[in-house]
Amino acid sequence: MESIKDKVAIIGMGCSNFGELWDTDEEDLIIDATHEAYADAGISQEEIQAAWVGTIMGMTGATLSSPLKLNYIPVTHVENGCATGYDTLRHAAFGLASKSYDLVLAVGFEKLKDEGYGGIPVRKAADKIHPVYGYGRSGPSLYALAATRYFHRYGLSREEGKMVLAKISVKSHHNGARNPKAHLQFEISLEQAMNAPMISWPLGLFDCCGVTDGASAAIMCRTEDAKKYRDDYITIKGFGLSVGPGQGKINTDYDFTHWEETKRAAQFAYQEAGIKDPRKELDMVELHDCFSIAELIAFESLGLCEYGHGKEDVDSGAITQEGDIPVNLSGGLKSFGHPVGASGGREVYEIYKQIQGKAENPSRQLKNINLGLAHNQGGHPGKFMCATCIIGRP
Repeated sequence: MESIKDKVAIIGMGCSNFGELWDTDEEDLIIDATHEAYADAGISQEEIQAAWVGTIMGMTGATLSSPLKLNYIPVTHVENGCATGYDTLRHAAFGLASKSYDLVLAVGFEKLKDEGYGGIPVRKAADKIHPVYGYGRSGPSLYALAATRYFHRYGLSREEGKMVLAKISVKSHHNGARNPKAHLQFEISLEQAMNAPMISWPLGLFDCCGVTDGASAAIMCRTEDAKKYRDDYITIKGFGLSVGPGQGKINTDYDFTHWEETKRAAQFAYQEAGIKDPRKELDMVELHDCFSIAELIAFESLGLCEYGHGKEDVDSGAITQEGDIPVNLSGGLKSFGHPVGASGGREVYEIYKQIQGKAENPSRQLKNINLGLAHNQGGHPGKFMCATCIIGRP
């Protein structure tokens, strides 16, 4: 199997503001993100030869071609749960690597607030009723099972476990408060996180990401052509995609304390990128933190520390901006927001800007960033699809 390492470059990116954007429709979001990407790459829309659009709510490629007025070029709709954003980039990269196209566009978006749901919709068809879970399963309740099992397995008291999650949430809000495009731009204290209204114990209000609108976009070409557009482009080092068999919700011995799909997807990406020690070789990580416990378990499942030892990195500050492996410097899904189809591209956007030294707020800019990993997972504990993407300097 041939690696995609350094074969495809990202030469332009854009990202809309994220938030409860009641006065903005999905077409506005697509246009905002895409036109920023065009300007960043220094290209015109007429140069785009093919496009991919990622959304869990859309139906066809027309969701992209209509607002952008793309003239009869191929547009493919991609959907893979919360991994949709990365899968969109992955399909676009393979279109370039196959030499079917020379310059392509990948866009992810979601307008969740206008759907009228309190979260991502849950299917209630009669054939989907589970004899145990019934209609009642939800994101918070399933991740709460993972949290309580984690506490039990690694010997954390209720207070200790809750404190670890609270520290993660405080860090996420601190980062998001300094990000001008984030949904929740405010800090919280440890006391606020510990005493927040409970959603599903031990997950309180500040342990859960919100329902957000937003879009992200990338302009991509083969690396051999990148210098025609700019000097500070970045290249894709590796992709990983893993979809589990979905047996966790029925297997009594299912281990809620690590994400096997994340582990496998990371291994695929590390192999392509030639990474042997991710903790030492990666400079930053943007990972899927729909809940604070998701950040903790994903960090371990990505091989960034040993299982059960994530607490040590939380307590020491290793995952903060000043630490040796900053995690979710953008604010993460928790603070930046999680419009599903846009999240993967938005995480890559953060790493792209950090590598170029162009973080919107100078106080957020890291030094000497060469390599970053972005990670999203869809579904829920026991039924995941996971995608990883490693990007860096050529």
